[in-house]
Amino acid sequence: MTSATTERNPIGTKALSLSQDLLERCRQRAASYDRENQFFREDFDELKDAGYFQMTVPKEFGGYGMRLHEVAQQTRLLASFAAPTALACNMHHYWVGLAADLFRAGDRSCEWVLRDAAAGEIFAAGHAEPGNDLPLLLSTTKAEKVPGGYRLSGRKSFGSLSPVWTRLGVHGMDTSNPQAPQIVHAFIPRDVVGVTIKQTWDVLGMRATCSEDTVLDNVFVPDKHIARVLPAGAAGIDHFVLGIFAWALLNFGNVYYGLAQRIRDITVESVKVKKSVGVTRTMAYHPTTQYKIAEMQLAMSAVEPQLDAATKAWSAVDQHGPEMAPMIVAAKYNAVETAWKVADTAMDLSGGFGMFKKSELERLFRDCRAGRFHPANSALTHELIAKMTLGIDLDEQPRWG
Repeated sequence: MTSATTERNPIGTKALSLSQDLLERCRQRAASYDRENQFFREDFDELKDAGYFQMTVPKEFGGYGMRLHEVAQQTRLLASFAAPTALACNMHHYWVGLAADLFRAGDRSCEWVLRDAAAGEIFAAGHAEPGNDLPLLLSTTKAEKVPGGYRLSGRKSFGSLSPVWTRLGVHGMDTSNPQAPQIVHAFIPRDVVGVTIKQTWDVLGMRATCSEDTVLDNVFVPDKHIARVLPAGAAGIDHFVLGIFAWALLNFGNVYYGLAQRIRDITVESVKVKKSVGVTRTMAYHPTTQYKIAEMQLAMSAVEPQLDAATKAWSAVDQHGPEMAPMIVAAKYNAVETAWKVADTAMDLSGGFGMFKKSELERLFRDCRAGRFHPANSALTHELIAKMTLGIDLDEQPRWG
């Protein structure tokens, strides 16, 4: 990396630190974004100015050079103030963080991603597809090999950062050889011919992510932006694909753990002042309240070390094997399931006030439910962990029975 780049962006000499004032402003805006179903534009602008989108860029390229464990801590912190903002921003971080991991391991195939991110480009993810319960491993998007690259046609859902992304990471399936289908992993610029963003995002929770659908209509992707061409199915899980799972799922877990922290905190504070005509002191002294608060804390106390162990294990080395896969999906699963239980328990303790739109808990409850939709969902998590524990080939056909 040239000294000119370092001089242009001297972030690499500093440590990322989001100010308390910035975090509080994100929290204050969250209710309005949700109510109006608006993208978190002001959050995005402030975070970008603060260097938040540079934290995964290696120091050699002028960024902060933060690895997964450090990024997870920042993601968790931001999520405790504005979970939709943290969730959407993670879609950028997991691409750039993955590219940085590959770079550190001596793989320069995605070095251009780091240069683009250092220059201010925003990456997003186009993996979710209707009718595909094996994201990344299979695809309903058609990939056709043509001279100089591939053409992709399909529909991608849950495209967080839709108003601002400039590079979309996608995958499609090349079935020209039906006996050996291949998954093509590619990156698409926003302004390329054939890309259309459909405004579909009017949902239960995480509304500020603005996760619209993206339609790909015979989009040409040159070879230089093809990151991988791999066998379909689990046979195609190389370090690139495993890295996507690590960065995406473990930070999903941290988003919902940060959200659960906020739910717990406001619940604890509320029961300390909540009164009832039949209780001489506050509801904090009611045995059922104490039991439920303890249940919250007991559940959460197991999630944090599991998330931290997984992110530390990933960050400790530059190469990873298949043994990381169960650790990744288990940590994400336990985090989002626990967050949902915490949110549900908090609703019980709210005494009905949590149902009102003016209650922060009502919004956080809805946001929390979204975690169970993220891959790997409950069904896929149990399938992957059970088959790997039993020694069953994940690609074995028939899939069940």
